[in-house]
Amino acid sequence: MADDKKSTGTVLILGATGRFGRNAAEAFRAAGWTVKAFDRAKDDLEQAARGADVIVNAWNPTYDKWAAELPGLTARVIEAAKAAGATAIIPGNVYVFGEQTPAPWSEFTPHAARNPMGRLRIEMEDAYRRSGVRTIILRAGDFLDTEASGNWFDKIMAPKLAKGRFTYPGPTDRMHAWAYLPDVARAAVLLAEKRFDLPVFTDVQFEGYSLTGAQLFAAVQRATPGPVRLVSFPWFAVRIAGIVNPMMRRIAEMSYLWRTPHRLDGTLFRQLAPDFRETPLDEAIATAVAFTGVRHAHTSDRPQNVEGVSTA
Repeated sequence: MADDKKSTGTVLILGATGRFGRNAAEAFRAAGWTVKAFDRAKDDLEQAARGADVIVNAWNPTYDKWAAELPGLTARVIEAAKAAGATAIIPGNVYVFGEQTPAPWSEFTPHAARNPMGRLRIEMEDAYRRSGVRTIILRAGDFLDTEASGNWFDKIMAPKLAKGRFTYPGPTDRMHAWAYLPDVARAAVLLAEKRFDLPVFTDVQFEGYSLTGAQLFAAVQRATPGPVRLVSFPWFAVRIAGIVNPMMRRIAEMSYLWRTPHRLDGTLFRQLAPDFRETPLDEAIATAVAFTGVRHAHTSDRPQNVEGVSTA
């Protein structure tokens, strides 16, 4: 049970088929944990949480449903964690800091976002902070995944690599935070195993890779056998579509993250996990482009859902 100070136990994954949840399930299972995947179609959350030592909340509504669904989902997870005596692990993002906040961003940086999406994430984290539930926020930048999962990299930036095009959504001289999902998932396991040594509410930044657009493009070029041309993302079309489409409006709202230089300060995580080794950048990029068809000139783009253009 949750009050037994053992390093492993039972973890309940909410959103186990999504990008963070899938990677978390694999990492916890590899570390010897008993992994339970929650099925929203048939499971009751409080009942499923019984006996869980850790609940990984990888649920993330689509952008256009955040305002309607995020507060209720947060309340449900908090109540389930309370009833089970479990620790909640939340994949945090950088939305809470806001456009005017200078980098680097750490656990000490004020959550000063004023835009609706940022405010919703601030309120979500504050709800966990106030709840008394043992909570770990593991904060990372945009994801690089091991398969197409609808993130910015595989949905917007890299799907035309087989045709020699790589799309970047902002100026290429601005620092941007990236993280390789298997690494973030391993970090979640490590923090779960240290949960009783941490404050009741712990905000941990996973620094990952701090890269300008030019540095990311250079890494993509190294992983791509043929010539690659850099093209710009058509934000004007997204903003026009946002006039009538709530999803596009929310995506346009977060466009500042491609203009605002930022990186995460991983000092606390390095103190907690001095032996942790991240996957080398070139290896992560090579994995992230492998499923785009880049090595097969006639491979067509994988179909994607528009909901994927978000960070968990």
